[in-house]
Amino acid sequence: MSFSLTGLYRYPVKSLHGESLKAMDVDVRGPLRDRHWMLVTPEGRFLTQRELPRMALVQPKIVDDGLLLHAPGMFDLEVAAESDEELQVQVWRDTCAARVMSPAADQWLSDFLGVSARLVYLPPESMRQVDPAYAQPGDQTGFSDGFPFLLISQASLDDLNRRMGLNLPMERFRPNLVVDGCEPYAEDGWKRIRIGELSFRVVKPCSRCVIPTVNPETGEREGNEPLKTLMTYRKEGNNVYFGQNLIHDGPGHLQTGMTVEVLE
Repeated sequence: MSFSLTGLYRYPVKSLHGESLKAMDVDVRGPLRDRHWMLVTPEGRFLTQRELPRMALVQPKIVDDGLLLHAPGMFDLEVAAESDEELQVQVWRDTCAARVMSPAADQWLSDFLGVSARLVYLPPESMRQVDPAYAQPGDQTGFSDGFPFLLISQASLDDLNRRMGLNLPMERFRPNLVVDGCEPYAEDGWKRIRIGELSFRVVKPCSRCVIPTVNPETGEREGNEPLKTLMTYRKEGNNVYFGQNLIHDGPGHLQTGMTVEVLE
């Protein structure tokens, strides 16, 4: 079976606004510079749209080895790493060594979000191993919740929108890969796929939190959808699932229009 890769997304800073791409390079951690940066509390605990939906309004653009930050009502800030300060940071149950970017970025983000925040990045020497319950030794990710790739089929979103009577965009669900041409939820049954020269293991369905209820254009939560509808037919135990987490088998290049081949 083969289908088509119709969407590529990258999220340079965890939980900030993402970007749609026509092509992306893939390195050992996943999409190049995806979740390479992250906002944390002064103590190092990760911050997300779960508690700060306004994070969706901050648009980071990668420039050279740094970022250009844009947000409504704020001056644009170009920031590069200015210090060698190391900070132990926490993403769920994982702890790893990160580097602080700059005081200017911390102040800018804190002013916009209304909480004390620090901007950190994951240096090359820091390795964040993917959960060994699903991964092989050496499988890495950046500051993602747990896996280097999230895949959703367009048919699955179309079916969900039909059930809700809404037209939520794919951006609400923050995937990296969007596949078209298959049946709704066909990705649930895939074990291995190949896109271009890259092969992937489909390792775990994605359990959903409140982030899909945040409108990325307004930075506000809009009721209980899509979780309310997903709970009627995608709930298993205490979790609601939509999309699949993937682990790649090596570096390579992806671009929209590539064939997605289901190997298993």
